Amino acid sequence: MSPLPHWLILIAAVLSIAGDALAGPETAPLVTRNATVQVEYANPASVGTPVAVETSIPAPILPSSAPIPPQAQVPPKQSWCPSEVFCAGQLLQTVNLAQPFSDSKTFVDKPTVHNEVTTVSDFNAIFDGGLTVGAVTNYVNLNFQGEGLELEAISIPSNRTPAFLVNEATIPSPIVRGWASIVNGYWNTLVRETNQSRLCPDTSSGCESSLIPLNHTFVVPGGRFREQYYWDSFWIMEGLLVSELYDIAKSGLLNFMDEIERFGFIPNGGRIYYLNRSQPPIFIKMLSRYVNVTSDTSILPRALPLAEAELVWWQTNRTISVKSPYTGKTYPVSHYAAINTAPRPESYLEDYRTVNGVPLSAGSSATDLNGLTYTERQRADMYSEIASGAETGWDYTSRFAKDPFATLTNTTNQEPLMRGLNVRATVAVDLNSIIYDAMIQLANLYSVSIRITKSLSKRAESRDKRIMHATLANQHRANAALRKAAILDLMWDPEKMAFYDFNLTSNARNGFFSAAHFYPMWNGIWPEEVTRGGKHAEAVARKMFAPVGLVLSRYNGTFPATFLKTGAQWDAPNAYIIIQALANVPSKLSTQPYPALDSSKTSFSLVPANQLGLSESQLPLQPLVSGQNSSLDINYNAGTWTTGGTAQSGETWSRALLRGMANRYSTGGSIPGLLNQLTPQELNVTFSTPDSTGHMYEKFNVFDIDSAGSGGEYTVQAGFGWTNGAALWVAANYGAILDRPECPAIEIAPAPVVKRSLGSKVTRFNGRRTKHHDGRYTVERTREVNKWR
Repeated sequence: MSPLPHWLILIAAVLSIAGDALAGPETAPLVTRNATVQVEYANPASVGTPVAVETSIPAPILPSSAPIPPQAQVPPKQSWCPSEVFCAGQLLQTVNLAQPFSDSKTFVDKPTVHNEVTTVSDFNAIFDGGLTVGAVTNYVNLNFQGEGLELEAISIPSNRTPAFLVNEATIPSPIVRGWASIVNGYWNTLVRETNQSRLCPDTSSGCESSLIPLNHTFVVPGGRFREQYYWDSFWIMEGLLVSELYDIAKSGLLNFMDEIERFGFIPNGGRIYYLNRSQPPIFIKMLSRYVNVTSDTSILPRALPLAEAELVWWQTNRTISVKSPYTGKTYPVSHYAAINTAPRPESYLEDYRTVNGVPLSAGSSATDLNGLTYTERQRADMYSEIASGAETGWDYTSRFAKDPFATLTNTTNQEPLMRGLNVRATVAVDLNSIIYDAMIQLANLYSVSIRITKSLSKRAESRDKRIMHATLANQHRANAALRKAAILDLMWDPEKMAFYDFNLTSNARNGFFSAAHFYPMWNGIWPEEVTRGGKHAEAVARKMFAPVGLVLSRYNGTFPATFLKTGAQWDAPNAYIIIQALANVPSKLSTQPYPALDSSKTSFSLVPANQLGLSESQLPLQPLVSGQNSSLDINYNAGTWTTGGTAQSGETWSRALLRGMANRYSTGGSIPGLLNQLTPQELNVTFSTPDSTGHMYEKFNVFDIDSAGSGGEYTVQAGFGWTNGAALWVAANYGAILDRPECPAIEIAPAPVVKRSLGSKVTRFNGRRTKHHDGRYTVERTREVNKWR
């Protein structure tokens, strides 16, 4: 996941509302092979609409009598993850090789029935008695409870309607406002608290759990992500703030503060198996946003020292010195570098296969699919790279690969890409931009604290505190200036007019374009070519955003994480949110309209030479209904774009791009009182069911705004906390320029009668849906009549 990331998927977020009226096979309900045998609800006294907890039982792929495959050497114990059950060891490896669940995370999220000693003893009994898939399956059934039982849903008062949904001027379109209202209601299905009555090891059974208990309310992303996550929480908080759920937003911050106090940093997520890594350090930005929106400064006395502690952790554990090959200057910069020499417990089987390959063989070395052997040191390095990749929030992407093109010929096999990760040797432009902003925001929060203490007290201790805070603020601003200089020196390419990651291996910029290019602009970092002003400055700024115009003109969805289709989660066709960078373009840099396109001036011709690192022929093609593909500006039309909203009078280039991206969303199904659900017949031909309530997905598709994203290590998840937050943030801030989506027509063509010679008389309608470039859906319906001759 990640979020970021897993964090930045879609601009206005793609939504299929009740009935999934426009949902095709990609957005059908998720299907797994795990049976559900138990459904428990949270305490009814604390819940408005209870959220079911589904308990998966093992449903292994291999026959019950099959032996467990031969095992490679068990990796060493990890000091940061001491559990004998849920961390690296013989038990975890053996259970994963039996493949009892389709998702490795399911097992490590299940609390044990007994204490650790008994759980391990019961495992040793079957391990010594001859291992079969059936023996492991029975062991899991007897010794583990349902995943997620340590959490409980809580209700949100239903009479709270945020101002942006009440004020028609904020969102003039009733359909868009109704859609936003439904998304706003989804918070009630994602708010959680720790269930103290089921918390291990405080129960009478002495059970063990991987959960990190939290003291305050929090919002989960949804699906397999049933605990609080760091990176996702930024967009969740943005949504909570516009939804005016300030108490829940504050509770999330308090949980992060508790974790900094306990661990010294904020883990990737709320499980012990995440304790070797963090995620992009967005806590200080979240804190600043909360204080600015709510004016609640009561949180600062405790928050400021802890924010300081988090920055110290990143400076101590993830910061190195780099001498610039361009200027000879030396800078402190940050990189991702998780300490790890074993498979991630939540993705154990995936990591094990990547490093050991198949078929598997025991011993100190393993043979992979290409006949290569890895030493113990090489395997340890790969495990560290994989965990570091998860720390980025971009797990996983060709952006951090030694060979970004490794999986282009076979996008279903991610192992070549995973084996070639180069995360620790990459100085990520987005990470350093976030840390720069954290320094600036923390300095500003110290200034707020100084004003408050000055107005409340003139005692000596208050004066000393103000002096200390002023000193810290000045230090952070100086450090921020140095970090900004590092970004502009190491990562800004003045010829290509783009920001790139810096590669420590090659001691040069990567030259690989990704959505991370927009992070400096989001955080207020602009190159000298822009800051010195003049007409040339605007031309440079426009070229920095030229890829946005290319995407709007060529593709049907929003901005891709990268322009490579590798099958990885954070590569094309999966989309990333960049609208916050567009929103941050200063008005003085955007005075001219977006250039008109024609046969002699294409969207690609506006992109600076080599900025994307790909030739025009290497860019992904937009699939067409005809089965062919397009490399043309098929969506550009007289100053605007298909599904890009309505051009505004006097609109400048940055506002046009922002409007276009904000309108790349889709709604389907019904909105009570505004939009009726499709008829049962129409639902049938669009592969939907009347009882479906629609979904917000974790990631979405650059090529089709009606489709969920794809790729990665797990099935695309529904829920979804951060996409809900991003959608509501866009609706609240840009609702005035959001057009009502033009719903594609569903055309049912007559079909000939097909006669059969056997059976009683039955009529059945089968539909095949086709989506045309103009947005229409044509459904070829076949009517089959079975009757006697």
